[in-house]
Amino acid sequence: MSKKSRKKSSKAPSGSPTAEKKAPKTRASSQAKPAKTQRTAAGKSVAIIAKAGSHKAAPKQLNSSKLAPSPAGAKSGLAEGDKAPAFRLPRDGGDVVTLGDYAGQKLVLFFYPRADTPGCTREAIDFTRLAGAFSAAGTAVLGISADPLKAQEKFRDKHSLGVPLISDQQHQMLEAYGAWGEKSMYGKSFLGILRTTILVGADGKVVRIWRNVRVDGHADAVLEAARSL
Repeated sequence: MSKKSRKKSSKAPSGSPTAEKKAPKTRASSQAKPAKTQRTAAGKSVAIIAKAGSHKAAPKQLNSSKLAPSPAGAKSGLAEGDKAPAFRLPRDGGDVVTLGDYAGQKLVLFFYPRADTPGCTREAIDFTRLAGAFSAAGTAVLGISADPLKAQEKFRDKHSLGVPLISDQQHQMLEAYGAWGEKSMYGKSFLGILRTTILVGADGKVVRIWRNVRVDGHADAVLEAARSL
């Protein structure tokens, strides 16, 4: 056999074990590369969506829920001399209270942010302390917040409050009397109850409005104003 013949015969045929051993390696490598690309692309896509959802979407939704005005409006143009807006709302004990229930007498409406918080507790206790003096001056007193009746009753019982507490969970009365609007705390803005007190005269008209109330001495000042009518 010649040298050329021996060299040709030394090459493995296409169907030999050697050729088959190499072929899978080539096919595996050609398939692995696209698979890696797909996994990487999918991984990047998921990471972008998660980042967008946690960093942008949630705060945007939170801000809109805090800052968007309510359908009835967050502010009221109620002024001294205006006719007091009518209302009909539940109070502690399960009864319903209306403005008409106090026709012909003076009425104090004090709006407080939340039952059983420090400032609101002091204010409600002060009006309770002066309840007899208000009655002697021909003046009824009502406390109003957005707390549910159960919370109002718990608040009443815990501090032995002697003034009716109204629940305005839909903010209808709060908005009508200008006690619902934008507030800020720790650099964040939100809608909530503005501590406000309204004195209504026996003729049903607003006599005095106290906005941004400071609790200390406030109930005494309102009593003096009621006595002066």
